[in-house]
Amino acid sequence: MNTSKQIPQWQVVAASVCGTSHLKNQELCQDAHHWQILPDNVLVAAAADGAGSASQGKVGAMVAVEAAIENISIKEITRHLLADDDVVKSLLTEAMLAAKKAVEDEASASNKQPQDLATTLILMVATPEVVAVAQIGDGLAVARDSIGNLLALTIPDNGEYINETTFLTSPGALETAQMRLLRETIVNVGVLTDGLQMLALNMVVGEPHKPFFFPLFDFVANTQDKTVAKEQLVRFLGSERITQRTDDDLTLIIAAFSKP
Repeated sequence: MNTSKQIPQWQVVAASVCGTSHLKNQELCQDAHHWQILPDNVLVAAAADGAGSASQGKVGAMVAVEAAIENISIKEITRHLLADDDVVKSLLTEAMLAAKKAVEDEASASNKQPQDLATTLILMVATPEVVAVAQIGDGLAVARDSIGNLLALTIPDNGEYINETTFLTSPGALETAQMRLLRETIVNVGVLTDGLQMLALNMVVGEPHKPFFFPLFDFVANTQDKTVAKEQLVRFLGSERITQRTDDDLTLIIAAFSKP
């Protein structure tokens, strides 16, 4: 009999899957994601969608998420520090700046223009007491509190015209970035790119769709084997139920704070 106490911690499952339109054209998935659980139960996660019109959109997305997460993870962040709103906002701003610089540096090294690596970026920092998000471009970040409220932390920035959005390399992108800070008891968080927006967001009322998120939150909370869970999430994202509704690349990061 195992009598050892289970330590409360984040459970995370995430995947980026190539959309059917890209598969048909033998193109790479333009999405990327990255996440880490830092000491003191601080979760940092990022998702990005490289612009379809950008020749190196996939590279831009990968560089952006890795640079943003690295910028935060090398700092000694604690839940005590995150109690200060200004610290949280500075943390997100500096990480977005680092991501933008990394994309620009990669473009320069490859003899490309920054817009050739155009990408969106969603960056999240979450603890059991607070969740903060910065977003440039489309996609969505959500959180569920302890009494079951599902909250949209950001809204998709779809620009003035259809299929248009703001990118990390766009002029004024950082100045117009969405930033949201929520201080509640956090049970679940989720981040997704725009390929899933039509399924995950009730467009009529502009609210996240509980029937989409809640089964996924239960799934991640009950995850035993991370490798198996990721395989299951990849299968779900590639299932007919999803691909009938969208042919775009798909990224989903879902997390549950599991208590014993």
